[in-house]
Amino acid sequence: MRTTKKSTETLQIKLIMKYLLFIFLLFAVNQLFAQDSKIKKEKWHWNHSKQDTVAGYAQVLKVDNILYISGAVTTELSPEGINAVYKNLAASLASYGATFENVVKENLFTTDMETMKKYNYAKKKFYAGDFPAATWIQVERLYMPDAKLEVELIAHLPK
Repeated sequence: MRTTKKSTETLQIKLIMKYLLFIFLLFAVNQLFAQDSKIKKEKWHWNHSKQDTVAGYAQVLKVDNILYISGAVTTELSPEGINAVYKNLAASLASYGATFENVVKENLFTTDMETMKKYNYAKKKFYAGDFPAATWIQVERLYMPDAKLEVELIAHLPK
């Protein structure tokens, strides 16, 4: 009877050890394949600062190989004003070595859609025929009260 009790206790200990080992292995595998819970963000803003703390934004936010570019604006809805917007966007792209070839999405907000359509040729030259997905929206007003156009971009960098 004593031998049976000892062998039962030994069996129980072995079983407990197997369960503990199994739980440890599950935890180890989970840690090995778990995603980092904190997103790594890199920021660029005009004048080499990281972000505008007054309005609360960064001009460019890089996560992995994706650039999120805040809107560039103009108060002048003309070929010159549109050109200035896209030159500012080019500078934002260049902050991470990108060009308009990397742009996959463009969101354009204007207070005057018909005038923007009329001068659309001014922006096309920046894309050199390789246009991104785009959304154009007419709004009553933009963040800057006198602004007539704001354009934001999403660009992918090569991996």
